[in-house]
Amino acid sequence: MRALVLFAHPCPESLSAALHARVVETLTARGWEVDDCDLNAEGFDPVLSETERRGYHEVPANLGPVAAHVERLRAAQALVLVFPVWNFGFPAILKGYFDRVFLPGVSFRLEDGRVKPNLTHIRRLAAVTTYGGTRWRAFMAGDPPRKIVRRAVWHVTRPEKMRYLALYGMNRATETQHAGFLDRVEREMERF
Repeated sequence: MRALVLFAHPCPESLSAALHARVVETLTARGWEVDDCDLNAEGFDPVLSETERRGYHEVPANLGPVAAHVERLRAAQALVLVFPVWNFGFPAILKGYFDRVFLPGVSFRLEDGRVKPNLTHIRRLAAVTTYGGTRWRAFMAGDPPRKIVRRAVWHVTRPEKMRYLALYGMNRATETQHAGFLDRVEREMERF
């Protein structure tokens, strides 16, 4: 199995970086081929340009600026997103990845004006994330990242297995709670 791990956090000392390392280590130890895509380290440009937007629906020409990322996504049987939730949303670099890489002809196709899933080769989907706020605060804000992963990303992949692993209230969490979440993520990746 080949997993694409998308990581979106600029700081190597962050809890997100530790979660990312644990995901990659665990999957690799289980024999997965891991394509480790650290969006910040790779210098991914999250900005959808005017030219890209104007050519958004021109399949396959729309792939040009992000062809290498599209190839990596198409090669994956599993997709694991590792990111923090900032201001009840994705970090801009991850949102930009969705804007620029989840294109018509890549993540979906339009048939009679309806979106049809186009990443159905991705059989497993997981998100590993942290929230500064509590689960209640996220719920009251609509918890957009959870909904996007569990609805929109799920819709275009239709995976056999899906996990959304979140540590809420991490700003008040103890080191023991952080360690417990790292261990939970490891256990989930061992069964992934």
